[in-house]
Amino acid sequence: MDAQRLKDSFAQVARHGDTVALFFYADLFVRNPHLRDMFPIGMTGQRDKLLRALGTIVARVDDLPNLVPFLRQLGRDHRRFGIIAEHYPNVGASLLATLRHFSGPAWNDDLESDWNAAYSLVAKVMLEAADEDALNRPAWWNGQVVAVERRSFDISVLRVLPDRPLPYLPGQSVALEVPSRLRHWRYYSPANAPRPDGTVDFHVRLVDGGPVSPVLVRGTQVGDRVRMGAPVGTLTLDESSARDVLLVAGGTGLAPLKAILEQIAGRPSPPRVHLFFGARDRDGLYDLEDLTKTAGDLPWLTVVPAVSDETAGHGFSALLQSGALRDGGDAIEHGTLADAVARRGPWTGHDAYVCGSAEMVRATVERLAGLGVDRARIRLETFADAER
Repeated sequence: MDAQRLKDSFAQVARHGDTVALFFYADLFVRNPHLRDMFPIGMTGQRDKLLRALGTIVARVDDLPNLVPFLRQLGRDHRRFGIIAEHYPNVGASLLATLRHFSGPAWNDDLESDWNAAYSLVAKVMLEAADEDALNRPAWWNGQVVAVERRSFDISVLRVLPDRPLPYLPGQSVALEVPSRLRHWRYYSPANAPRPDGTVDFHVRLVDGGPVSPVLVRGTQVGDRVRMGAPVGTLTLDESSARDVLLVAGGTGLAPLKAILEQIAGRPSPPRVHLFFGARDRDGLYDLEDLTKTAGDLPWLTVVPAVSDETAGHGFSALLQSGALRDGGDAIEHGTLADAVARRGPWTGHDAYVCGSAEMVRATVERLAGLGVDRARIRLETFADAER
């Protein structure tokens, strides 16, 4: 298998954009009509995921230490879609047909042999991971919504009780599916450390045009059912570190960091923790009341709210009087989270955890690195199909 030849081949095919995925799925469903029901009615998001996954696989084809963990996670994730071993040859045949079609005259026996070998490796690793995973946990968990809080017009907090224990680590995420949007799975992070009663809180923001979040935010009621996928992600607490902790959360990116905060609170001797919670305006600080109360109970915790689109002091008179919001001066920071964090530093002796929009995360990570924080001590997590 010639790795560079595969990369060059995929680069040529990828120039055709979305038509590649359109051709692939059309070929797959014509050859195997019974597979159509395994996919959502609207396929736009699914086509995007296919191209991203192929791009990642090809980019790492000559770097097995990084490729294999990605493929194993992909194999485990595919269990919730009902994909089994018998489906892999069907997918491989349509993939080869698609690559052949878009390669044109560049397609030859050597290239076909390379792609066959690559797909065989991919399928083998994914299937082995799926089989191992099936020995230890279900493909999904059934959950019942036991509480709903409408925090704002576009944010709800849902409490869900799984039908069996959900073994997640604070900071990880799980994919959710609702009955009215079958096969549309979206990642959300539990906002609490595991509880004795097994309930899990999810902070959900409505995403315009999203297939899942409008249902969760505006249409979900107590008693409704959801399905949850297996926990994934690496935005987890470094238990071996004794350093102080910096948490930077934008919007509902607060959820995994709030779970990590609960985990820290369970330590016999918690480190000093600074939690920056930012939004565009005060309405976006949907959990600030609870965070303020928590900070008042925990002397080692400082909560710093930040807004980027409001003038200083507007609407926060009660919070400005709260002793829970410490560090002196105006307790409310104004400007981007990256700016707010930079003004309150230095952070070179801290472990940093950052979650929120992709733009906010990039800006904050770059600012922290520029301030001398070791990138190895900055943890973050992104999901390409998340509605966060």
